[in-house]
Amino acid sequence: RELEKSSAQWLQELERSAGDQLVDQVFFELHALAQEIPEMRQFLSDLGEYVLGNINLFKETDGPRPAIPGMAGAPGMPGIPPGPAAGSAALGMNPFLPFELNVLVDNSAVDKLPIIIEPNPNWGNLFGRIERRAMMGTYVSDHGMLKPGAVHLANGGYLVLNARDVLMAPGAWEGLKRSIRNQEARLEDPAEQTGLFIPQGLRPEPVPLDLKVIVTGDESIYRLLTSSDNEDFWDLFKVKAEFDYRVDLNEENVMAYCAFICRTCEEENLLAFETGGAAKVLEFGARQVSDQTKLSTRFGQIKDLLIEADYWARKDDAPLVQDHHVQQAVNQKIYRLNLVEERLQEMISDGSLLLDVTGEKVGQINGLAVYDLGDFSFGRPTRITVQTFAGREGFINIEREASMSGRTHDKGVLILSGYLGAKFGRDRPLTLSASICFEQSYDGVDGDSASSTELYAIASSLSGLPLRQDIAVTGSVNQKGEIQPIGGVNQKVEGMFDVCRAASGLTGTQGVVIPHQNVKNLMLRDDVVEAIRDGKFHVYAVKTIDEGLEILTGTAAGEADAAGEFPEGTVNYLIAKRLGELNDSMRGYFQGLLSNGS
Repeated sequence: RELEKSSAQWLQELERSAGDQLVDQVFFELHALAQEIPEMRQFLSDLGEYVLGNINLFKETDGPRPAIPGMAGAPGMPGIPPGPAAGSAALGMNPFLPFELNVLVDNSAVDKLPIIIEPNPNWGNLFGRIERRAMMGTYVSDHGMLKPGAVHLANGGYLVLNARDVLMAPGAWEGLKRSIRNQEARLEDPAEQTGLFIPQGLRPEPVPLDLKVIVTGDESIYRLLTSSDNEDFWDLFKVKAEFDYRVDLNEENVMAYCAFICRTCEEENLLAFETGGAAKVLEFGARQVSDQTKLSTRFGQIKDLLIEADYWARKDDAPLVQDHHVQQAVNQKIYRLNLVEERLQEMISDGSLLLDVTGEKVGQINGLAVYDLGDFSFGRPTRITVQTFAGREGFINIEREASMSGRTHDKGVLILSGYLGAKFGRDRPLTLSASICFEQSYDGVDGDSASSTELYAIASSLSGLPLRQDIAVTGSVNQKGEIQPIGGVNQKVEGMFDVCRAASGLTGTQGVVIPHQNVKNLMLRDDVVEAIRDGKFHVYAVKTIDEGLEILTGTAAGEADAAGEFPEGTVNYLIAKRLGELNDSMRGYFQGLLSNGS
């Protein structure tokens, strides 16, 4: 027995000696290549020891080679500690697993910096996954089941993420900041971050990280991060780049727009666009930003329009997408979204909403409001009335008293008293009360775009001159009486046009008064442009309150002379006269009270 034992030991040593020589021959070149990579040298040494410790696996055999679970005394898989870990369990089922390589990221064919855009930046997609499989009532894993995340794929290049998506994914934002701060990518189970119990598993070494992270989002999210995550955010994201939603309408950008149209047609297999069709798309881009000198850069909306226009062109069996196909796509989208607008038009037509678009009225005017439904906005006229009478209350904003007005609207009303006081109260106090109301308005009012409209109604009530009801007005005003630009001018003009056409047909005198600065913002529908060209509808651009008063009353506004007096018969003369009467009335009233008291 001693002889057998010594013979077996001698054979084992002989096998190991022969194995050493073979391992040295096989691994010699690999060791030479790994001289400057300590981790690789250690891996190759561990792999050689594994071969020598399991030499029987490499002997020739006549029958099938059985799996050797566990292989007691054998070293563990290189890079994974021995024991009951998930990696060792998997190794027991596949003794050749240490020789299988898992190339986490293969950049061998990459000749430029990687740019990775991750549309779903959850933990696994960002930082990788450790996959598992069920085995004997538990879950096991091995190094071949490690999957890279976006930070691994973008290493050495750029990673582009949407801020809202990252913030919504549990743990993703904190994990991203930690990776950038520590300049390493750790591939670990996300459950570990929550403190939950998870089975012992693989713990790969962190990968050195060198990448630029680009986070996109709107201004509100940026402000949120700078205020609530101030220290980390400013430290890690040092560069802010703002992108404008519009560009100048010039030859270069027109060519870029046309190139975008061509590329979209190629990518989406759309019909080519005729010159007129492309021009209509450019017109749509200008209308989206309400500016004759700009183009929209919201290319998602432009792409949707191209696809819908292609649909209508194919329905007509047209070889090219023409301008009327683009217009039809625009009209059909409006039709899908404008139910509220149609219902309001019906209420105006059947008299449920009181509105006059013909004739003249004292202290009554048509203002213009924009209703924003999120994906669709439209304008419509609304009746504004004013009553003036003796008193000392000043301007009574009924919307404010009912808590239905915003701060901007309240500011606009207060500006009116400044204008009237400077123009008519230089030598005597203004003793009047004026109530201002947006009739049949139940949703609240905000913005100062109706301040000039309210001032016209006040002037009409004080002067006794009626205002034309066939003209609606928009525009804010300052204390100097200068008209200031407003937003939504296209929707407002078209809203008045639609109401006039639906109510009694266009009379040829109807129109809208707008600030002169908004002329460049006019990008009106084709039917509105045609009506204006034919003299059936009008747009008046004004610079001052006096210009607007002359249009609405048909009477000269009148300018004060050196003594502060206005020409007789003018609008301002009649206003000053009425204010004087109210002042005398209040003086007489208080004198009467004093006389009775004595």
